[in-house]
Amino acid sequence: MDTLNKNWSARGFVRAAMASMMLCSVAALSPADAADAQTKPAIVVLGDSLSAEYGLPRDTGWVALLRERLAKERLDYSVANSSISGDTTSGGRARLTAVLARIKPAVVVVELGANDALRGVPLATTEANLRGIVDASQAAHAKVLLIGMYVPPNYGPDYSQKFHTVYERIAKDKHVALVPFLLAGIEDKPSMFQSDQIHPTVQAQPLLLNNVWPTLKPLLGASVSQ
Repeated sequence: MDTLNKNWSARGFVRAAMASMMLCSVAALSPADAADAQTKPAIVVLGDSLSAEYGLPRDTGWVALLRERLAKERLDYSVANSSISGDTTSGGRARLTAVLARIKPAVVVVELGANDALRGVPLATTEANLRGIVDASQAAHAKVLLIGMYVPPNYGPDYSQKFHTVYERIAKDKHVALVPFLLAGIEDKPSMFQSDQIHPTVQAQPLLLNNVWPTLKPLLGASVSQ
């Protein structure tokens, strides 16, 4: 990504990361999400601040918009947002077992990894955790959608490419669907980011959903409400 990312300054990236880490909590799944998942096939989004509505009004993030898109497309799925600001692949892997047992999802969308880079987690560890998440999801009979990420240019082009290649390699090895980059199309548009120049604005959320939807939709069965 040659245009990635004039705006992702080292200072802004670290500042935003620290804010996200302070917001890290154990909640993630609302009672409403869990209850809804008992009556419909469920999509679980296992993510970090990019999916957890960091800095956004409630129910305005791309995951909330996904619920609206499903209804519009007459696809009778529930959506459980199990995203926590500041989360890493280790955190996601650790809490996945409980999520799978509670929700029994039909699809698991994995949006994790950026915070690993922030914390200097070795790429081998990030890859092992993502593979563990995919393996556990598949063992629970869920389809998996992996969302890739690039890291800011201050990490160096070589590291950034190696980081992104982790997602490509796992998707190929595990035969899972891949969205190459959640922020594709907005990465060089400062107006689409909050003041930290890391987290997308409300206006950017439909574009994030549009990046995910073409790959997610084929994983969903025909609507049972038609």
